[in-house]
Amino acid sequence: MKILALVDLHGSMSVIKKIAALAKKEKVDYIVSAGDHTIFGDSNEAIIRKFDEIGVPVIMLHGNHEEESTMRRLCAKAKNVRFLHKEILDANGYVFMCYGGGGFSTKDKEFEDWAKQAMKQVPEGKKIILVTHAPPYGTKLDLILDQPAGSKSIRQFVKLVQPKLVISGHLHENAGAKDRIDGTKMINPGPWGMILVV
Repeated sequence: MKILALVDLHGSMSVIKKIAALAKKEKVDYIVSAGDHTIFGDSNEAIIRKFDEIGVPVIMLHGNHEEESTMRRLCAKAKNVRFLHKEILDANGYVFMCYGGGGFSTKDKEFEDWAKQAMKQVPEGKKIILVTHAPPYGTKLDLILDQPAGSKSIRQFVKLVQPKLVISGHLHENAGAKDRIDGTKMINPGPWGMILVV
């Protein structure tokens, strides 16, 4: 399965054009946007429409710049864009586990409770791709001035479950960063996108 992952594009229509061209050129199966595709919700509907027009299935989360309820309503109108906050998607032998928003606290009890329940829905033998807006704590994805600022709750989940891949963002300083926790590959794809083959 080939994924085009991106995060934190903050309203750049020119970046969306480049993402669309890359998605078509690489013949990706999914585009995954891990949040903050707007600047405080501005042009949200137009941005979702542009993603929808690409014609490739898009998995979209909200970041700290978008409202969950608005995202659900706008994505429901789209043909190719699915808003998957607190949801899972079974796809080609993998399961996307998606959790948007946040990014400003090291502990997230809501994520912990959701992840525990969501794991009960993951079919046995399926590999997990975790998509979150906030990055896991203590990795190359969450450093600000050499200090970790990510989520300990997400890190704990990664250590326990060992998903195949983690896609997250939020901290722009780390766009393009890659790291590992045990066998789990973690990336912040940045706004320009990153092709991932899993």
